[in-house]
Amino acid sequence: MPNCTVSFLDPEGIRHSVEVEANSLYEAAVLAIKVFTDHDCEPGASAKLEVTIPNPITHEVTPKQLKDWLKRTAKSPRDLVEKEKLKELLGMKETGDN
Repeated sequence: MPNCTVSFLDPEGIRHSVEVEANSLYEAAVLAIKVFTDHDCEPGASAKLEVTIPNPITHEVTPKQLKDWLKRTAKSPRDLVEKEKLKELLGMKETGDN
């Protein structure tokens, strides 16, 4: 698994960053949100999560976009397994109420 750096700016303009091992943009975002939440600095729903992989390539996704993607129907068995794993990490219920 490649290491990814995920960061965001909080409302006061402070950048929070964490390094995670992930196989996809969404997995990196979910793992980072979990770490940020565990350390009492969870990004707001519209915060832009900047995900940088070693190449370096940077992507941005909001927690809302991430949760919307998780709620969409999986396109393959592999996609279904990944989404279920990531939903569990975020503590999302099957109904998608979170």
